[in-house]
Amino acid sequence: MLLLNSFLFCGFVCLISQIILDNTKLTPGHITSILVVTGAFLDTFSLYDRIIVYVGGGALVPITSFGHSLIHGALAKANSLGVMGILTGMFDLTAGGITSAIIISFMLALIFKPKN
Repeated sequence: MLLLNSFLFCGFVCLISQIILDNTKLTPGHITSILVVTGAFLDTFSLYDRIIVYVGGGALVPITSFGHSLIHGALAKANSLGVMGILTGMFDLTAGGITSAIIISFMLALIFKPKN
């Protein structure tokens, strides 16, 4: 059942994103930002953690989990370090993904040339 719930949650996020993309003039960048903010908003009120318990790893795959990770790390560090914890805690859980994205993008930019 957990596998089915994971599949349905990811499909639901994709469905909502596609509906927004098809019916508005928003760009994929706008939709990505909306999903990150939605994940952060849900984690602020501890709702995203409940979704993870019910859905499992499927809730950690979509872009909404990036917003969850940002806020989750910030709130965890804020309890121990105060305001500085908010600034540094955001990147504790996301540093690996951000770093790998930068390095891989740089390597691909060196290998491939744009058409125009």
